[in-house]
Amino acid sequence: MKVKVAIIGSGNIGTDLMIKILRLSDSLEMSVMVGIDPESDGLARAKRMGVQTCHTGIDGLIEMSEWQDIKIVFDATSAKAHLYNWSKVKAFPDKKMIDLTPAAVGPYLVPPVNFLDNMDIPNVNMVTCGGQATIPMVAAVNKIAKVHYGEIVASIASKSAGPGTRANIDEFTETTSLAIEKVGGAEKGKAIIVLNPAEPPLVMRDTVFTLSEQGDREAIRKSIHEMVAEVQKYVPGYQLHQEVQFDDIPENQPVFIEGLGYRHGLKTTILLKVVGAGHYLPEYAGNLDIMTSAARATAERLVS
Repeated sequence: MKVKVAIIGSGNIGTDLMIKILRLSDSLEMSVMVGIDPESDGLARAKRMGVQTCHTGIDGLIEMSEWQDIKIVFDATSAKAHLYNWSKVKAFPDKKMIDLTPAAVGPYLVPPVNFLDNMDIPNVNMVTCGGQATIPMVAAVNKIAKVHYGEIVASIASKSAGPGTRANIDEFTETTSLAIEKVGGAEKGKAIIVLNPAEPPLVMRDTVFTLSEQGDREAIRKSIHEMVAEVQKYVPGYQLHQEVQFDDIPENQPVFIEGLGYRHGLKTTILLKVVGAGHYLPEYAGNLDIMTSAARATAERLVS
């Protein structure tokens, strides 16, 4: 029997997630799509696809008869809105919440890295699109050689950054930086996001730099390729754009890292691209696709 779920947020991310669940999931059933704009395309599309809708937010959802049977609530709104939504949902101990905003009320979760550590937590946070794409790579290096510093640069098509993304730029950098440390295992993390205005729009590109202790380069390369394969299980368009690159940072020429001081070791550079599945959003919107795919994968593991 499928587990019933609701999505709060009828924008691009919520709508794409809904379509993924309807088309791809063998264990999740869309119960209600929730928004605050009765004229939104997401709510209109949900109605056309036979999904119940609510345009009065979480308060309206709780009043619906469907609420009783819903076990998982996805939040695809904003960091600020999530605080209110969670204040309502946490009163129902039989519900779990998967947060796709940068609010980070609950622990950060990246499915192939730390799902087992958080499977019993009532509210988990999916970090950010850049975090979902790059933290598995930091963790893959850290598995072989202790990572002192992890820096990621996420470049996304300007067209794929809607009002919610643009309103949460500060939260993106702060949340991703912290998750590089807490989930990826780096002593210090830094995140940068670039909105690329190129036409035609470019697919998501991510660059990951790590400075770690010296380690077996082939073992690090193998760990990275294995992690890419794990992510591809739920994001088929996730791939290495070039082969992994290594550089020595010698002890007599260390680099200065704010908060850590001088460090030397092995620099690893990982270049990624993420092509979206094209379910609702264009293929260039891999940044949104990886978020919705990670959220679906998390929910399916929770109910398996």
